[in-house]
Amino acid sequence: MATPKSSHANGKACVIPGDFTVLPIKLYSDSNTQHNLYVKEHKVREEKSSYRPLDKTLFVLNIPPYCSEDVIKELFSQFGSVTSVELNEHPGSFHSGAKPSRYFKPAQKQCFKVGYVIFRACSGIAAVKSHPFDVPLVVCSTQPGVKTGVRKWIQQYKNNLVQPDRLQHVVDNLMKNFDLKKKREEEQQKLEAEQKEEDQEGWVKVTKGPKGAKARPYSEAADERTLRRERRKKKRKELLNFYAWQHKNTQKEHIADLRKKFEEDKQKIALLRAQRKFRPY
Repeated sequence: MATPKSSHANGKACVIPGDFTVLPIKLYSDSNTQHNLYVKEHKVREEKSSYRPLDKTLFVLNIPPYCSEDVIKELFSQFGSVTSVELNEHPGSFHSGAKPSRYFKPAQKQCFKVGYVIFRACSGIAAVKSHPFDVPLVVCSTQPGVKTGVRKWIQQYKNNLVQPDRLQHVVDNLMKNFDLKKKREEEQQKLEAEQKEEDQEGWVKVTKGPKGAKARPYSEAADERTLRRERRKKKRKELLNFYAWQHKNTQKEHIADLRKKFEEDKQKIALLRAQRKFRPY
């Protein structure tokens, strides 16, 4: 990585509308073409996160795909000590969730990105904003440096290859943590069920609840619901047609229903005949 020269102070920084400072970079020192980064101090009133201090965070646009977080950190370290670098596809809030696994994560999109560079001191941002436009920064001071093109694809392919024993170790740890989580959830559900358990007489087991919780007032509707639940429980416990007398009673009730329906049909037929509307054929 090239270091700033003493002639940097003789030039002037290029500031464009939006308070962005143009920071030219080159992949190699002998490159004929250069790429421009657009940087400015990160100032977002809604964001009050300690991960991006407003007076120490630099907002960077137009970061090329070949620049990783390590490359950006090394590039800006010449202006001051850099604590962390964050690269995203779009500007947005900081995601403090768990870091995805190396083996189980979606492929990253190859595109120009935006970045947040957090310096240890405020002087780092001032040094970047005063960098002269006519002195581009060099990403790779030695050959081959950053891999691009086919060399980069080969390196990505090699990084995707995983040893079976290492992958098995990661999977075992993942399943072990998952089983522990499920076990804790089952124990919590069991504990909650015991606290709400009711006895056969309809009484509710009362335990100490959270602080500030109010007891439910007594009402006849609550008693009626409790009685209905008890009736359903007893009905489920009964065995239908288990004994001989239960089977006989069921048959008698069925025959009685058939006779009742037969008498009702006879009365309907007699009424239709009287009205001369009964035509069986």
